[in-house]
Amino acid sequence: MTFRENSLKPAGGLPSLVMFLAIGLGGFLLVTRGAQGANSPILAVAGVATLMLASLALSGLFVVNPGEAKVLVLFGDYKGTVKTAGFFWANPFLTKRTISLRVRNFETQKLKVNDNHANPIEIAAIVVWKVVETAEALFEVDDYVKYVQVQSESAVRAVAQSRPYDSHTEGEEALSTHTENVSLALQQAMKERLSRAGVEVIEVRISHLAYSPEIAQAMLQRQQASAIIAARQKIVEGAVGMVETALQMLGAKGIVTLDEERKAQMVSNLLVVLCSERAASPVVNAGSIYQ
Repeated sequence: MTFRENSLKPAGGLPSLVMFLAIGLGGFLLVTRGAQGANSPILAVAGVATLMLASLALSGLFVVNPGEAKVLVLFGDYKGTVKTAGFFWANPFLTKRTISLRVRNFETQKLKVNDNHANPIEIAAIVVWKVVETAEALFEVDDYVKYVQVQSESAVRAVAQSRPYDSHTEGEEALSTHTENVSLALQQAMKERLSRAGVEVIEVRISHLAYSPEIAQAMLQRQQASAIIAARQKIVEGAVGMVETALQMLGAKGIVTLDEERKAQMVSNLLVVLCSERAASPVVNAGSIYQ
C-alpha cells in the first residue's frame, strides 16, 4: 500500500475552546447543585460525566507552528495532514505527529571510492532537502532522516564511480573539472532515490574532492608531468611556426640562399634557441656560412 498525503481541514481551535469550557462550566454547576440537594444524586453524576467529556474534548486542541505539519492518525488509520499554521481542534482520539517542513541540509561523510579509472579518491557532498509529502515520509520508510543520509551517500558513490577524477582525453567529463554537471547528476540521482520518502532535493554540491592519501603524491607528479608535456607541446608548435616563417621570409626576400644541409642546421639552431629553458649564448661566426 502506497500512502499519499491527504490535506485535512480541522475545526477552529478558539471556538472549540470556548464551547468546551462552557460545557465544563455547566457540568461544574450540575455537580454543585447535586451536592447541595440530598435527593439529587443524578445531577451530580451528570455533572461529573459532563466534566469528563469536556476534559476529553479539550485534549483535542492542538497548535500547528509555521514550517511544521501535523499528521493525524486514528487507531493506525491515516486520516490526513494539517499544514496550515494555527490553533485547531480535532478528534481527541487522533494521534497527532509533528513533522518539520523546513529546509534542511547535511554533509555526507568523506567517502573513499574508486573513480572510473580505478583510482581511489575521497569525496563528500552537501545536500539541501525538505519534506514535501508527509504521509510518505512517515509511513513509507522507517526513519526518513536516516533514509535521506544513507541514500545520499549511495548516490554520491554511484556518481563518483561513473566518472574519472581528472579528464585525460578531450571532452571527457571529470569530477574535478565539470563540477556543475556532476552536481546536477548528483541531484538527479538523489531525487530518484528519495522521492519514495516524500523528500525534495533542492541542491547538491560537492564539498570535498581529493585523491586518496596513499596515491595523492603520485597523482600530483602525474598532473605536473601532464602540465609540463602540454606546455612543451605548445612551445614546440610555436617554435616550428616561427622557423617556418623565418625560412619563408628569407627565401621570399632573397636575403640568403641556403642548401638543404644549411637549412637543417639553421632549423636545428633556431629550435634550440626557441625551445630552451635558458637564454641562448650566441656564437659569432667570423667566416662564411660554410666555415
